[in-house]
Amino acid sequence: MCGIAGVYNLNGEPVPTSLLKRMTDVIAHRGPDGEGQYTDGPVGLGNRRLAIIDLSPAGQQPLSNETGEVVITYNGEIYNYQQLRVELQALGHRFQSQTDTEVIVHAYEQWGGDCVTRFNGMFAFAIWDRKHQQIFLARDRYGIKPLYYYCDGDYFTFGSEIKALLQHPKVSARICYPALSEYFTFQNIFSDRTLFEGVRLLPAGCTLTVEADLTNPVRQERYWDYHFVSDGCKLSLEECSEELYQRFDQAVTRQLVSDVPVGSYLSGGMDSGSITSVAARHIHRIHTFTGGFDLSSASGMEMGFDERAAAEVLCNLFKTEHYEMVLHAGDMEQVLSEMVWSLEDLRVGQSYPNYCVARLAGKFVKVVLSGGGGDELFAGYPWRYYRGLRANGPEAYYRAYYDYWQRLIPDEDRASFFNPETYAQLKDYEPYETFRGVFFQANLPLETVEDVVNASLYFEAKTFLHGLFVVEDKLSMAHSLETRVPFMDNDLVDFAMRVPARYKLRELSEAPRVDEDEPGKIRKYRMQPSSDGKIVLRRAMSRLVPENVTERTKQGFSAPDASWFRGESIDYVNGLLRDRRARIYEFLNPKYVTRMLDEHSSGKVNHRLLIWSLLSFEWWLRTFL
Repeated sequence: MCGIAGVYNLNGEPVPTSLLKRMTDVIAHRGPDGEGQYTDGPVGLGNRRLAIIDLSPAGQQPLSNETGEVVITYNGEIYNYQQLRVELQALGHRFQSQTDTEVIVHAYEQWGGDCVTRFNGMFAFAIWDRKHQQIFLARDRYGIKPLYYYCDGDYFTFGSEIKALLQHPKVSARICYPALSEYFTFQNIFSDRTLFEGVRLLPAGCTLTVEADLTNPVRQERYWDYHFVSDGCKLSLEECSEELYQRFDQAVTRQLVSDVPVGSYLSGGMDSGSITSVAARHIHRIHTFTGGFDLSSASGMEMGFDERAAAEVLCNLFKTEHYEMVLHAGDMEQVLSEMVWSLEDLRVGQSYPNYCVARLAGKFVKVVLSGGGGDELFAGYPWRYYRGLRANGPEAYYRAYYDYWQRLIPDEDRASFFNPETYAQLKDYEPYETFRGVFFQANLPLETVEDVVNASLYFEAKTFLHGLFVVEDKLSMAHSLETRVPFMDNDLVDFAMRVPARYKLRELSEAPRVDEDEPGKIRKYRMQPSSDGKIVLRRAMSRLVPENVTERTKQGFSAPDASWFRGESIDYVNGLLRDRRARIYEFLNPKYVTRMLDEHSSGKVNHRLLIWSLLSFEWWLRTFL
């Protein structure tokens, strides 16, 4: 696990080592255990090392093969590296270290770019291929590890974080208007854009090849994609549950490989509880971590947000060494500016609790296991998938689902939300076309109820889950902490995609339909709690955690901000967002924002997601522009 950066001057100019050092120094939090730079004329690679496997100097990067023809800078973990090492040794390759990094080098030597199809893990890496005079970059199947790049024709630069790219003298921080529109529509970015003009995020499951002598020097190729199918499993529900359990157990065990301490997040829910259960068999007194909330001023459904009591039951059951922290109203204000600096690429919802719990875990371990991916693979958000079941044809389904995913500003409000100057820049950009494009790249069938559910699972894995991974990487690595996600093991994912939707959603044929003409339909179906969903996973995990855990209603990790934004945090919110000198009003209409704040403070509407995004955007502008 590391931070990577590099430059390829396509005009042939040499890369100064001082530039590489600046690019890696700014992401030193990703790798406090070592640094390295490599230059070869117009090519430069940099690395900051977080030592996890083979802590010796032999694991320092950039790392090359024996001849120096293949040089890598790499971030991530390949969990099947030991098996690949044995295979490569049988093919005549010799190793000088015990690292998974060197396995990637020899795998590239042996199989070229196709090596990525053999890796089971999370990764982002760049290889300088001296023989072919090209840089080969790759990102893992699911996008757990980020990889950003910028190319203007004369030079190409890349890094684990955007702030590394901004150290290049020719890369300046300017806002990308289409990405801004995406963010304030979806509270996410579904394309490969970022809020920084010209900076792209290599899509998950893709490679990038850069060659200076070509008219189009950058070539992107997809090597993997999700493929949820309706008829890929002939097993009974019980047989499917047993197979799932075996693959889950294997996945968690596989991801425990480490030469440093490994811990686990423990929310009290089924996913993190099941992971901890398996891990605790192998690691005596494994460290576990839970974040809770002071609910003294919470109300309504927020009263169930604190999961410490449920987590304590599980930590006692598994005999873990357990640590908790409690977040109070006002804690957000203390960390928001530094969190935005770490996050830089604004995506998905409220994330400061994740930042604080990662800070806690980072004080005790270097590696932590997370339950991310279980909901997206096994249909953990049933109220979302039901929106499209009544649709008459693909276009009606896209529209119904698009209505849901406009999490912040609906299309009809865009002209009044953005100020006239900004709206003139983005009025021709249609977020709906970006939304629909996610489905089009997979050519998904939409003929049956299960087809519709699988299309929704595909979409959410590609967008929502991907956004969660980008956020999790930044917020954990800000504290030099590696987060692993056992649910995203290749064998487990491959099986999950073949599990029929009827084994994931309870009574699918009787699922509640969403009447698009029903008053209040958005509020009714957007966040409706439910214990529906993840049926086969609940059954499989019943041998690991108690029944009251497997049958719990789905709940996310969220603070009671709706109440805090009306109470203890209202002065902070008003001080930043009602000030007409705020940076956000270079792009937004203050009258619209004021109306949203008034509606929230009066209790008429819960605008906590929008308020969070406005606060984040304000600090983003102050920090980067």
